[in-house]
Amino acid sequence: MFVDHVDKKVCTPEVDMMPNRNGYGEGLKEAGERDERVVALCADLTGSTRTNIFADAFPERFVQVGIAEQNMASVASGMAAMGKIPFIASYAMFSPGRSWEQVRTTIAYNESNVKIIGAHAGVSVGPDGATHQAIEDMAIMRVIPGMVVIAPCDAIEAKKATLAAAEYDGPVYIRLAREKTPVVTTESSPFTIGKAEVLFEKDADHEKTVGLVVTGVLAHNALEAALLCVKEGIGVTVLHMPTIKPLDTDALDTLASGHDIIVTLEEHQCAGGLGGAVSEHYSENNPKRVVKIGVCDEFGQSGEPEELIAHYGMDATSVAEKIQGLF
Repeated sequence: MFVDHVDKKVCTPEVDMMPNRNGYGEGLKEAGERDERVVALCADLTGSTRTNIFADAFPERFVQVGIAEQNMASVASGMAAMGKIPFIASYAMFSPGRSWEQVRTTIAYNESNVKIIGAHAGVSVGPDGATHQAIEDMAIMRVIPGMVVIAPCDAIEAKKATLAAAEYDGPVYIRLAREKTPVVTTESSPFTIGKAEVLFEKDADHEKTVGLVVTGVLAHNALEAALLCVKEGIGVTVLHMPTIKPLDTDALDTLASGHDIIVTLEEHQCAGGLGGAVSEHYSENNPKRVVKIGVCDEFGQSGEPEELIAHYGMDATSVAEKIQGLF
């Protein structure tokens, strides 16, 4: 059953649809209203990343660096050294993709209080194809010491994540999608960096049980897959893990105690992201079978977003079939 803080329209035709990058834009503006130290930088993608909302409200605190993601990271680190709280935004393929060394050395190594926003992540970028589909970004950011990695599930959570990042002292990476996606959470849903939330709980009478751990905008697909599995007699609990680093290991241990198999779902390479983090924890602390669903050692390709999600087995039907096949 759905928990109370899930939008009751989530798996109905009436579900609200909105790009989660909209939540970033709204959250950044509110963060700027709360704290005058907040500044924003963008790499010539102000509208696409929704940084324009902040730029319009606080033009004196906005810097357009142009198509220069590496410079943007270094400039932001310098601004943080002077007491500002910089948010830098571009497509995830370019930031942190192109600017990874500057993010690592000028931001993370110096413990700079910079927030990196990677928009248009995942294969759901669609027709732009493999060159613009960042499906390795969580892996390359998770490995950097001291870096917080967040993938909000919807626009509401993206706004909360942005506000939380502004208050957090240290480097943060927030991963955002391009397309409109279902709004899963509500204004009253909890969000805390480093904490996971159960979105759907299995009934107690199921003999076959799966703990489905999901991050980012595939949360809706996970919920629909859980409903499909219930019809086949499989109990599924959906655990949304918006923070990939630091990982909520307590939530994972609780999930493991009541489920036969753990499945992870992410719009990312199966290696190095959520699935990698979850597998690492269980292998070292609480041995459990983990099955990873995502893009498995392939590049993306051009296509419509929903078509690509289905092609890589991340749509609700494919996820449900994968879970059913485990038994």
